[in-house]
Amino acid sequence: MDYFRNAPMGFSKEAIINVPIPEEPAKVNKISTLSQRLSQIAGVESVSLSFTPPSANANRSSGFRFADQAERAPYPVNMKPADPAYLKTYGLTLVAGRMIQESDTSREFVVNETFVKKAGFKKPEEILGKLVVLGRRGSPKPVVGVVKDFHLYSLQEAIDPCIILAAKELYGVAGIKVHSQNLPQMVEEIRKVWTSTYPDFVFEHRFLDESIARFYEAEERLSKLFQVFAGIAIFIGCLGLYGLVAFMAERKTKEVGIRKVLGASVGNIVFLFSKEFVWLVLIAFVIAAPLAAYLMHQWLQNYEYKIPLGAGVFGLAAVVSLLIAFLTVGYRSVRAAVANPVKALRSE
Repeated sequence: MDYFRNAPMGFSKEAIINVPIPEEPAKVNKISTLSQRLSQIAGVESVSLSFTPPSANANRSSGFRFADQAERAPYPVNMKPADPAYLKTYGLTLVAGRMIQESDTSREFVVNETFVKKAGFKKPEEILGKLVVLGRRGSPKPVVGVVKDFHLYSLQEAIDPCIILAAKELYGVAGIKVHSQNLPQMVEEIRKVWTSTYPDFVFEHRFLDESIARFYEAEERLSKLFQVFAGIAIFIGCLGLYGLVAFMAERKTKEVGIRKVLGASVGNIVFLFSKEFVWLVLIAFVIAAPLAAYLMHQWLQNYEYKIPLGAGVFGLAAVVSLLIAFLTVGYRSVRAAVANPVKALRSE
């Protein structure tokens, strides 16, 4: 879950507000006005109109071919209709060429690094100027730039080849990069501008980082369930360990008394009680670890991008297990070790 929350997505997701754009006949004209008015709000750094944010569940795809090739590529390309401010607003990195220019319809393309690699080019600069035909009836248009790869979906999916192009009729969301101070006031200012532009529609907004977090709602619930049931299992295990050591302490009351009279220290007595349980915990770990490794490995196969399941994870689990067991056993062992040996000898 820590990896899900903090893995680099290839774009900025902080302090970006997404506002859906209504579908209506005058959409193309109104969105330009909306973008200009939003940009004039104090605290707004940039505004971008696009089909979706960089990472979204809704995406468009299309077949394509290079103009000098008769056959289409054997794989589709992800289409990202967006305006020139897309890179600045979402913090995408241009690695070669330039961003597309302002236009109502597509006249040029910007592609991602995965597109470059799958097309067979070794360097991003090599694809600049190449003519690409998008769809069956598209006309050849040049590639003018290459952006660094960014995640188009959740971390479950691999990064697809992607094309960024202008297409105002497809823009469905306004991405608004704002200063993080006083966000409620910023949202209210955005709402006023949006409502004056679209008085017949209800204003809705969502922060981009919250939208991305929703990709992992199922994993978040599963994580909480694991925490609850692991806590219950540890508590029951500690109760069992405490009961066993208490029973052992009662059985070895006289032995403990004799050892103390003969000069055994508190540490010696605690070690006497702890060593058997340490072996039991280690045996339990040897049984549990392979099963846990197999199940977690199978679960992680659902994700294209994931944490490595190395020995360090299991080493940490073993150390924590031993520490919990030692604390549980040690508490009752210390009580037995510091007891008056005279009373222990008289008890039998």
